[in-house]
Amino acid sequence: MAARPLVARQPNERLQALIQEAACSNAGLARRVNMVGAEHGLDLRYDKTSVARWLRGQQPRGRAPGIIAEALGRKLGRTVTIDEIGMANGKNLASGVGLQFSPTVLGAIEQVCELWRSDVGRREFLAGSTVAASALVEPSRDWLISGADPQVARTAGGRVGRSDVEAVRAMTDALTQMDHRFGSGHVRPVLVHYLNSVVSGLLAGSYREAVGRELFGAVARLTELAGYMAVDTGQPGLAQRYYIQALRLAQAAGDRGYGGYVLAASMSHLAAQLGSPREIAQLARAAQEGARGHVTPRAEAMFYAAEARGHALMGDARTCRAVADRAVTALERADSADDPVWIGHFDEAYLADELAHCHRDLGQAEEAGRCAQDALDRLPETKARRRAIGLVLLATSQVQRREVEQACHTGARAVELLGTLRSNRGTEYLDDFRQRLEPFRDEPSVREFGARVEMREAA
Repeated sequence: MAARPLVARQPNERLQALIQEAACSNAGLARRVNMVGAEHGLDLRYDKTSVARWLRGQQPRGRAPGIIAEALGRKLGRTVTIDEIGMANGKNLASGVGLQFSPTVLGAIEQVCELWRSDVGRREFLAGSTVAASALVEPSRDWLISGADPQVARTAGGRVGRSDVEAVRAMTDALTQMDHRFGSGHVRPVLVHYLNSVVSGLLAGSYREAVGRELFGAVARLTELAGYMAVDTGQPGLAQRYYIQALRLAQAAGDRGYGGYVLAASMSHLAAQLGSPREIAQLARAAQEGARGHVTPRAEAMFYAAEARGHALMGDARTCRAVADRAVTALERADSADDPVWIGHFDEAYLADELAHCHRDLGQAEEAGRCAQDALDRLPETKARRRAIGLVLLATSQVQRREVEQACHTGARAVELLGTLRSNRGTEYLDDFRQRLEPFRDEPSVREFGARVEMREAA
């Protein structure tokens, strides 16, 4: 029987053209690729024969395309993308955009900018994307074992200075305040367009090493905020992509502390929303380990609180209590003068809110109500969404104690506040509360509360 004919590969003309432009031999390129790979912790052993195979159309696996693009970019003195070397293989347009923890800074820029473009363009694969908590853990492992990026400075494009970085930080603060007050439904489109139209140009610009690190740090915060807003608008699959890229940008900034924050404050909370308690604890512990020695007591408290949420959902009251106690102790040692700006919001009110969730999930109604009320007493009026969620937590604890009439009264206050917001998270909490009222559906207060909610939904 005759052998089946092999599928012919197309010669990689893009790679050939770049090698010629760089005036680089096949052996020379192989050496450069191996050297760049070593900087990223990879033991690559390519030679001139390997390069010849690439030129014939072979696609190297794993992280190699990004390493090859970086090696050529260094020789040429400009940015080179994996698409330019003919090795994108459709990745920049595929449904996997934003899901990779890139091995190179250049790859990170490519991936996050493509995510922003796809989001603005409302690509269908983003809108319908699902999320698996296990897919959040793999990037955390990449982050844990990755060494620092040796260089982020660029010499191509328009000049980027510290005033540009300050503008990004100011925009982050302004959008955060609006989000707290009105919910993400009003704010997220503005943020995404800003990322795509302004921030992408800054990342592609020219900047010194110190400014570059600050720029990546500022963009990491803004990207994480976009991920949170995706959660609050009911798009957890999109949030996952933003969180992974925020983690990679924090790595480029050289900020291990903020990387831990993305794991514990963002990814673990997304895992909580998905009902994946084991992953919640894993992500929080990864944050603790990877940021050890790089964070203040306030950040440590937040990392412990996130882990406690996971143990509570697993029904492990003993471990939850032990980890929650560590969070309380760490927060007592906190000094605001030492804290970076990204952790300043984690205060006694925030910790009380986290502990209220833990007690709710463990069925400890008295403790849940006490912590929810403590959080509400400490929260300012400007934190409208968090106050609404706190009211629902308090109402839930009242239902757990069978104080149904009081629960409906508290729930009505939450409904009134949610009427001023466009927040999917708030709606989800309210839906959970209504399900808990279902066993008491024939009581007058519950019927009245249901009618109030239906009026709000119809408005």
